[in-house]
Amino acid sequence: MIASENNFKNKTVLISGASRGVGRATAIHFAKLGARVIVHYNNNHLKAEKTLNELDAGSHLIKKCDIKDPEAIREMVEEIIEQTGKIDVLVNNAGIYEEIDIKTIDYKGWQDHWNDNIQTNLLGAANLSFFVIKNMIKSGGGKIINVSSRGAFRGEPTSPAYGASKAGMNSMGQSMAKALAKAQIYVYNVAPGYVETDMVTEIMASEAGEEVKAQSPLNRISKPEEIANLIVFLASEGTEYMTGGIIDINGASYLRS
Repeated sequence: MIASENNFKNKTVLISGASRGVGRATAIHFAKLGARVIVHYNNNHLKAEKTLNELDAGSHLIKKCDIKDPEAIREMVEEIIEQTGKIDVLVNNAGIYEEIDIKTIDYKGWQDHWNDNIQTNLLGAANLSFFVIKNMIKSGGGKIINVSSRGAFRGEPTSPAYGASKAGMNSMGQSMAKALAKAQIYVYNVAPGYVETDMVTEIMASEAGEEVKAQSPLNRISKPEEIANLIVFLASEGTEYMTGGIIDINGASYLRS
């Protein structure tokens, strides 16, 4: 079944990092299709409130949680389940991207770079998935979509921990897909290139912005809504046999076979 109006009626969708960018666009799309959306954020309450206020009518919720804190994740998921009964779809979207110069960074900076990226991008998604999966098993199944990156494949010379965290996310998603299929839990990874979000505003405004756009034959970077469309498609009925897949969405800026 292709996503259509009310396709997600009576479904609860938890989106991490939903205050802006891809998470925000995804929340808006799911709400239009009838889902109850849980808008997760960490720091920016005003932007999270803005996302919540832009959702189509429904009993949506907003939740603050530091994705790096395992106990905070446990508490958040327990609260959501107490309020909604179940979580049908999890979108692991929260993440950070930090650039460094390997040649000049000191050891403390190196440690911070790796700890921050792995704790947020990989372990945060793993811990959130753990608690949601426990609920999905009880409720009869669900779908998990991980927002990865083309950087998992092409390498990230100025952000090695980011690239490694996304490669780990892909492997995690594939392992979960194999482990959970019989429980009717289906897991997917989407791997975007550059997306028009706050994370890349500075890069796109610099001289490097034109080079970044030229990486794609479309001569642009993607819009958040384009990534959201793919996420919602994967969460829809009829895509179960795609479980374990890693779907590239980068405007042919990086091709692999």
